[in-house]
Amino acid sequence: MIGFSWLMFCGLLHASVLHAACPARCECSEAAQTVKCVSKDLRHIPTGIPGYTRNLFITGNHINRIGSESFKGLDNVTTLSLINNGITELESQAFSGLHSLLFLDLSGNRLAVIHPEALTTAGRTLRELNLSRALRDPSASADLARLLRLGTLTGLRGLDLSGNALGALPSGMFYRLPALRRLLLANNSLAALRNGSFSGLLRLEELDLSRNAFRTFRGESLGELEAVPRARLLLAHNPLSCSCAALPFARWLNGSRERAGDGERLACASPPELRNSSLLEAGGAPGGCREDKEEEEEEEGGVDLALQTSYVFLGVVLGFVGVVFLFVLYLNRKGIKRWMFDTRDACREALEGYHYRMEVDSDPRLSQVSTTADL
Repeated sequence: MIGFSWLMFCGLLHASVLHAACPARCECSEAAQTVKCVSKDLRHIPTGIPGYTRNLFITGNHINRIGSESFKGLDNVTTLSLINNGITELESQAFSGLHSLLFLDLSGNRLAVIHPEALTTAGRTLRELNLSRALRDPSASADLARLLRLGTLTGLRGLDLSGNALGALPSGMFYRLPALRRLLLANNSLAALRNGSFSGLLRLEELDLSRNAFRTFRGESLGELEAVPRARLLLAHNPLSCSCAALPFARWLNGSRERAGDGERLACASPPELRNSSLLEAGGAPGGCREDKEEEEEEEGGVDLALQTSYVFLGVVLGFVGVVFLFVLYLNRKGIKRWMFDTRDACREALEGYHYRMEVDSDPRLSQVSTTADL
């Protein structure tokens, strides 16, 4: 009996030690099922993270790489935050050990290499992915596009790619994300939409394109917005032009105001006289449109006039060169005439000598006479 009690005591003591275990320089709360390793100058993912952990925050450290062994055995983690760690590389299967992962935040890192299977999780449980301010260069953007096209994130519902200086969206980049509800592309350098940028996003409910480089939406770009008919659009703080080119977009906005969540805040950035005016008012105003159209026609006319002036100047220069050439010929007419006669006489003598040699070679008698004469 005493032995059994001792074994029970040792077991409970061992269990309490296991539950109390916490990685060095981290804070653990079993009650909240949370582990925090915030700004502790860590160089790698710490070992010994308790198995009860559901919320894991490792932020503000100096971790360069996430390997395939970084999160082994953490089956209960649902929320993982790796903000501002200076991460440059995500290896293949980097998060495969997180069987319950729902939310992954990689914002504020400096990703340069993302391997194709880097974001694969068992059961494809990932629902929210934050990569804002995380893509270091275009190669990382290309890696991400290839990864998304693999179809390993079919359950993803939210994707944040804001603040990554994206200048274009690769064709079909989001096609294999059929469950996506929110796509945040704010604060990039997008100026146009093309090549089926949002094809396949039939369930998209929010599309944030604010703070980009759009001057207007027309033609193919407007068609891309029509491809996500259920999405609430955020378009403010773009350098929108209120010329006649913006009229189709203004009409489209007026016809579907419920889609533009910030439509009333869309302001003109050009022309100068309409700066900060409402796009819905300035862009759709016939009078302003005529003025803008006249300005565009004047600009086009100015370009045509400049081209015509250039052609006239080129013709004058060529004509002057031709006159100079003829004048030089005139001044040297006697010398040119003498050179032509001398050339003609030389050619005549050469032809007569050639003709004579042909006659001699073709007549055997003349050939014998010539030979005897030489003797």
